[in-house]
Amino acid sequence: MLTSSSVKQPIANLALSNVLRPSVAALAKTLATEYAHHGIRVNHAVPGRIETARVREIDEANSKKQGITVEEQKKLSLASIPMARYGDPDEFGRAVAFLLSDAASYITGATLQVDGGMIQTLA
Repeated sequence: MLTSSSVKQPIANLALSNVLRPSVAALAKTLATEYAHHGIRVNHAVPGRIETARVREIDEANSKKQGITVEEQKKLSLASIPMARYGDPDEFGRAVAFLLSDAASYITGATLQVDGGMIQTLA
């Protein structure tokens, strides 16, 4: 399952995501527990700021709200990411591929953050 960083940390101006996505995370954990004995693994991946069309749309919308350029908005976003860059879609894809692979055969009910260190929660 793919969710959102809002499962760990609410995102400003995305109230619906902040309410619904944690429910998906809870569903993943529930299904992982209920189906593990059948050999079915259920995990979910949490992307941070991955360089996608949707992230560009969000940057554009936020820049308009704040009255700044998209480049200035992106700089603000990058300042909140310890790795100081947006993730590449292939990086996210490889992380998800790992969860689906036999290398992750003993992983179920997990949340994998692929966020460059952006999400600032402990759990």
